[in-house]
Amino acid sequence: MTKVQVQTKINGEEVEFLCEPRQSLLEVLRETLGFTGTKEGCNDGNCGACSVIMDGALANSCLVLAVEAQGREIVTVEGLASPAGLHPLQRKFLEHASLQCGICTPGFLVAAKALLDQNPDPTEHQVRHWLAGNLCRCTGYDKIVRAVLDAAQTMRAGA
Repeated sequence: MTKVQVQTKINGEEVEFLCEPRQSLLEVLRETLGFTGTKEGCNDGNCGACSVIMDGALANSCLVLAVEAQGREIVTVEGLASPAGLHPLQRKFLEHASLQCGICTPGFLVAAKALLDQNPDPTEHQVRHWLAGNLCRCTGYDKIVRAVLDAAQTMRAGA
């Protein structure tokens, strides 16, 4: 099968890769580019483990063809932290013990970042609604919601 050359920006860096037209963005992120923080859960868009931010919008990378990344800007969970340290969402997930096995955690973090990018002061109901596309079989959701609300408060305070 003929491969297609794709140029995109991932986590602020220009990236170029070759992929088959049928390959998902999830497959290329993990297996070609080494962004293994993005997890494969259901591979049919129902669990949110593979969530990325694409041009500012939340997307399930298992449902996006890698060729669709051409010219786009993508943020994965690896793009949340900076050399200065963890993103406030990552810190709050740790402080609130909002993770257990870790399969769903990257998707929740990316989804929460997408929410806070659009709405820096969400209500609990808005957080729960926004994160409804992410499934967790271990923790329940209260600790995750509390971590997102606490991170939002911290980010608004500029910390």
